[in-house]
Amino acid sequence: MLIFQSIQETQSACAQLRGEGRVLGFVPTMGALHEGHLSLVRAARAECDVVAVSIFVNPTQFGPNEDYAKYPRTLEQDCGLLEREGVHLVFAPTADEMYPEGASTFVLVEGVSERLDGASRPGHFRGVATVVSKLFHIVCPHKAYFGQKDAAQVAVLRKMVRDLNFPVQLVVCPTVREADGLAMSSRNRYLSPEERRQALVLSRSLKRVEEMVEQGERAAHRLIAAAREVFAEEPSVRVDYISVVDPDTLREVSEVSTGTLVALAAFVGGTRLIDNTILRT
Repeated sequence: MLIFQSIQETQSACAQLRGEGRVLGFVPTMGALHEGHLSLVRAARAECDVVAVSIFVNPTQFGPNEDYAKYPRTLEQDCGLLEREGVHLVFAPTADEMYPEGASTFVLVEGVSERLDGASRPGHFRGVATVVSKLFHIVCPHKAYFGQKDAAQVAVLRKMVRDLNFPVQLVVCPTVREADGLAMSSRNRYLSPEERRQALVLSRSLKRVEEMVEQGERAAHRLIAAAREVFAEEPSVRVDYISVVDPDTLREVSEVSTGTLVALAAFVGGTRLIDNTILRT
């Protein structure tokens, strides 16, 4: 497995792979890999000839009071996992490599970037769109793989790819959960045992919403109210948002239909977690 820190080396190696006629799959990550990331790698391996993975904790998507400094960095362990999964190339740049002194160009997907997590974390999706556009230019993959757990991110990147004519296919893979329903996240390692138990309220609230939809409920405000009732069972968990939205625009809807996105975020202790479900009516 090739491991590069240099943009130039990564560009050259990826260009050679494409020049050989190989279909190149790409999985962008911030490291601290778990089974959710590895499921993306396996999906890419199943559909592509070779797979590249980036590991980069992107400073421009963190706010001034967020967890950039303490975000887990486990590069050696991550590379061991990726090598066992048959990954061909890992790109693990430094922040200085990705953002050289004087860099002042950013990508902003207006409108959609200000909704859901974008409303709670101003500037977050500007950082995400900028780094992913840079990674797409460096790797030039045929297909790029993302998790459904990051539904708002997916909406932002889909629009960016469409608006800027990136020649890449975005592949969205299902959220991977622990046996008890907790969505896998690198931030789960911040949770104490008690907080880990409390965090199950996120998936429980989504389950309640799904059950109500199966029983015929279509009004978004009643579904949100039901989700909040579930959260009330864990008073120490602070809800950031619960939203019922169109999955592409992230605009709120009043009535749900097949494909409607129910997304939520909450603070469990000092850890902010997200989760969502796509409704089937």
